[in-house]
Amino acid sequence: MTDIFVQSLAILSNWAIPFLIFVILLAAIRKKIKVYEVFVDGAKEGFEIAVMIIPYLVAILVAIGMFRASGGMEFIIRYIAPLTNKLGMPAETLSVALMRPLSGSGSLGIITELLKTHGPDSFIGRVASTMYGSTETTFYVIAVYFGVVNIKKTRHSVPAGLIADVIGLGAAVFICHVMFD
Repeated sequence: MTDIFVQSLAILSNWAIPFLIFVILLAAIRKKIKVYEVFVDGAKEGFEIAVMIIPYLVAILVAIGMFRASGGMEFIIRYIAPLTNKLGMPAETLSVALMRPLSGSGSLGIITELLKTHGPDSFIGRVASTMYGSTETTFYVIAVYFGVVNIKKTRHSVPAGLIADVIGLGAAVFICHVMFD
């Protein structure tokens, strides 16, 4: 019975996206929408948005690179580690926790290093991976998307995003202790 379920699920997952595309195309044809022209217009608009985002993206990536190269990350980790160790958060995952609000690719690079060093089934690997999935690139999102639409006053966005990140980090550590410890 389980094999049939797994096979059915595999078939469903393989055909879900092509089926969805087919249904969308059918609905567009039925409503007499010129699908190709609309797609090309959307692609043009997407390209224009990408060009507008590039300066903000470069600025945030340069700032992140400077922060890491200056040793700021290691300095902060050295002083926070005793507290997080008491809370059950491995010190090795602190760099993920600090980098994730700044950069998704930067934190993914750190997680990759942790997984190579400690293994994907280690507690550190599981905590780091769960942290990645339960937090957001808060400063990146604010810098890029708010910058593109010229929002200068972010009001409560930064505190709300950071609070959500801290809650996500805490939940990741807690869940990993419950599930894997």
